[in-house]
Amino acid sequence: MTALDGSFNGVLCPIVTPLDDGEVDEEALASLTEFILDGGVDGLFPCGTTGEFASLSPEERARVIGTVAEAAGDAPVIAGAAGTSVPETLSRIEEAEAAGADAAAIVGPYFHTANGPDGTRRFFEAVAEESALPLYLYNIPMYVGDGIDAETVGTLAEHESVRGMKDTSGDLSYFLSVDRHTPEEFVLMQGFDTLLVPALRMGSNGGVHALGNVIPEVFAELLDSADEERGSELQREAIAPLFELCVEHGFAPATKAALVHRDVIPSDEVRPPLVELDDEAKEAIADAVDRALSI
Repeated sequence: MTALDGSFNGVLCPIVTPLDDGEVDEEALASLTEFILDGGVDGLFPCGTTGEFASLSPEERARVIGTVAEAAGDAPVIAGAAGTSVPETLSRIEEAEAAGADAAAIVGPYFHTANGPDGTRRFFEAVAEESALPLYLYNIPMYVGDGIDAETVGTLAEHESVRGMKDTSGDLSYFLSVDRHTPEEFVLMQGFDTLLVPALRMGSNGGVHALGNVIPEVFAELLDSADEERGSELQREAIAPLFELCVEHGFAPATKAALVHRDVIPSDEVRPPLVELDDEAKEAIADAVDRALSI
């Protein structure tokens, strides 16, 4: 496995969960894992937001993580283990460990969010004390309802189980503040696809990006050229238009539509409350994919 420590520099992909007539399509999932890694992405993040984790049963989550871990070989696998309570989160971490994940990503408690930074800190510390896997914080305030302030991240980074963070706030100033509050070995990954280049230029270890499902070769090239004009061009012309469509239509439905266009998965099926895209949206996504691959 590639070391997920301060020496790590790369891109991880929050892999979608292919479905077939309502059921998890494990064959398509394994094939997609291979497609992503063959395209140059460095690791996988199953059961994340784009993977529709909230719509999967515990048994399905275990099968998804296990399928990805087996197909990934030596590539690192960080499994989503989001929960609304400490016991639930720990249970999901144990499921991820049993399924073969190398680490787990956890969010703050959603729905009943903390009433102050100390509550968020205590939640994460309670999980870290008993976690069966190394942990990566996942800051995604638009879905959790609350963010993890930079000072709290700095405190949590002192715990031996807390190895890094994925930040999907879309706030580069916050991202840089977290970088200042954490030690050099803390793995800090950008979660907004359109902020990858500036984050890399400011010292980020890399990113976790949904469009790595669709255009992994673009992310691999960008990582090698982040400090050059070519990196800026790929960010601006290839990634940004697709990212904007994902924001507009939803990441799981848009990403799956793009993967069907590339003949990587057989179906763009999603689970409620998500819906598949209409023909006009699919055409716009197909055009953006083709353009991204031609840049």
